[in-house]
Amino acid sequence: MTRRSNGHSPPPLSYYAPHVTSIRDGYTVHQKVLLIKGQIGDPEKIGELNKSSNQLPTPKLVDGEVLIHHHQDSFPPIRVPVVDSRFKALVHLQAGRNNLCLEFFKARASTSNLSVPEGHKNWVTYSYLPMNASPPLHLALLLAKDSPGTFDAVPARIAAEGNDLETAKRKFRMAAYLWQAYTAEQMGRHGFHGRCFRFEEEWQTSTLAHDDPPQMRSEARIHVIRLDETLAELRSEQYAQKDCDTTGGLFQIAKEACKAHFPQIPGQKQYVACMYLDTHWDQNKILAHAAAGGSDESMGLAVFGSHALQAYPASVHDVIPTFSDCTRTDTQFVANELQQSGSVWEAATAAISAHLHQVGHAFGLPHRTHGIMAREFAPLNRSFTVGEPYSTRTRAAGRRVCPSSQEAKWHRTDCLRFRYHPCFRHNLDSVGRPIPPESSAGITIWTTEHGPMAKAETGIAWIELYRDDEELSEAFKELIPHPGMPGSASPPSLNCPTRYKLDEVELRDLLKQSAGLEKNGFKRLRLKIYSTAGGCYEVDDLSRLTSKEMRVKLPSGQTGFRGGVVGPGRINKQETILDTVCRRGQPKMLLGIRVYFDTAIDGLEFLYEDSSSQLIGNRGNQSEDFTFDIRRGETFAGFYVRCGTAIDALQVIATTTGRKSPLFGNISAAGGYFLMPPYGYQVVGITTTSNPSLDSMQLIITR
Repeated sequence: MTRRSNGHSPPPLSYYAPHVTSIRDGYTVHQKVLLIKGQIGDPEKIGELNKSSNQLPTPKLVDGEVLIHHHQDSFPPIRVPVVDSRFKALVHLQAGRNNLCLEFFKARASTSNLSVPEGHKNWVTYSYLPMNASPPLHLALLLAKDSPGTFDAVPARIAAEGNDLETAKRKFRMAAYLWQAYTAEQMGRHGFHGRCFRFEEEWQTSTLAHDDPPQMRSEARIHVIRLDETLAELRSEQYAQKDCDTTGGLFQIAKEACKAHFPQIPGQKQYVACMYLDTHWDQNKILAHAAAGGSDESMGLAVFGSHALQAYPASVHDVIPTFSDCTRTDTQFVANELQQSGSVWEAATAAISAHLHQVGHAFGLPHRTHGIMAREFAPLNRSFTVGEPYSTRTRAAGRRVCPSSQEAKWHRTDCLRFRYHPCFRHNLDSVGRPIPPESSAGITIWTTEHGPMAKAETGIAWIELYRDDEELSEAFKELIPHPGMPGSASPPSLNCPTRYKLDEVELRDLLKQSAGLEKNGFKRLRLKIYSTAGGCYEVDDLSRLTSKEMRVKLPSGQTGFRGGVVGPGRINKQETILDTVCRRGQPKMLLGIRVYFDTAIDGLEFLYEDSSSQLIGNRGNQSEDFTFDIRRGETFAGFYVRCGTAIDALQVIATTTGRKSPLFGNISAAGGYFLMPPYGYQVVGITTTSNPSLDSMQLIITR
């Protein structure tokens, strides 16, 4: 159904015309299944019903249905219920511009004839731009080598829709699109409109709709991976019903299988959400099930079982019926995990959101004080339905309307991580400020007479605060300028500060206020500082950065200040004050630096005008000199280093001209840091550790 155009302005909308309130008309989105929320009646005239701050008179609330026609009938129409004038729906978009027609039918009115008066219709337009600038989230089903390819289901479900591999693909695919639609809507609420992860898609027979006849569409690909393990091995007692760690068991089996199946490209991390199809309820425990997620340098992985797969929706049209289905769980055939899945809607909600929690871990998220990453799984259904049925878990009566404040949430800091995550990269993203090709995601810490400061060439986005040895962050300081409003475009990173003073009094007060602590509620303040390029620097004790041990008395009588340590090394410590610092005589002029290297940096030798030198670390078999142009006033400014388990690569940077040496060592190593003092300071010393290559570095600076 298309918008009627006869050269005249459209007629005024009916009082009962449906309006979308969650995303503005005309916006561009980047996921093909879009979650919309709306109401009957113009929000500008009667207020937005989902906002408690609405000061307008409460309108007469109505029940009924909204029928949504997709662009050029490219997808079957979707009917969604209207409760107290509110509705929620998932709509399917084609690449490009999509005109959607929304029609409202009052309850108890005949809907056999869909040609209702024109005044009960409204149109919205959204453009769908597929993303191709970010790595996809792969989806995979894991099967034992002798698996029959079926999953647990009650007989009625098997008779109605089957429990074979194709049914599993449909249900898993739909759950993944729910993750995507929900996350995109949450990102919009946090002011990061248009950002979400994408899937690897392929041209295939569509499963997102009950098409008759079947249609071909580009939809998420489900990989099927046959394991080396047998069914009996996967279902052994040692793997039964565990939220296992990420060091062994079913997680390790899944990790090895996924790394073998998905090509490992140097420098490119893979992200995979997988499900064990052979999970089985033996009426006592859940076998072949693991709920675990984690991330390393090459792969982010989320693992889950199929014990609740029978309850999942198989298409867009099934979502609201699934989250409204109170059919009790028959534990003769399927599991009621942790007594939280006593009905179909509760089983689907718990399992889909628990797997999403593991996807969060695959994207690098830690646990939180609240939200999805705090295992607050129960409310996920509320993002897709207006109300909620009776709950067997809480024995609470059903509710006609669940306010948006009671829906499941991604924590604000989770959305901040997503904003700068590679999987959420936007086609139009740019670095925002000129950064050399060897750009640094890393953050460095510097102490000065004015207190400690953090420095990042790409900008500092936010700081998470922790007290003592607490695992969870209870407060954060956001440094993104002009946060976006709900439904708006993402704020740019251009103006994120490259330097930020770490005021201990301010940050302690922020943590006390956020955590509700007394005046002396904790001793040690820990920080995790994040850059816009994905770097993270951990400060184990902020007060230590202002202590006497961070100051050095120089031979010239000046005070030197230690910077933050880059690298994991802790043994064979060596501290060197450069001879450029004035002693009894005249300071020596530094002519150049000799770098000793192989697959890592072995040592540094500072070369002076009187032919003397200072060696830091060890002399290796290979070396190269970088000489300063003294006639042009070049002096030593700092280093660019790449650091993992050692100082893998190093580049010397000169002042005045900004000239740089080649990058010595392992140039393909990751983890870059610019060790460049703040403006007005110079390097006067270096502290290193070695084993035997240099494995940590700390600069000493002064005015």
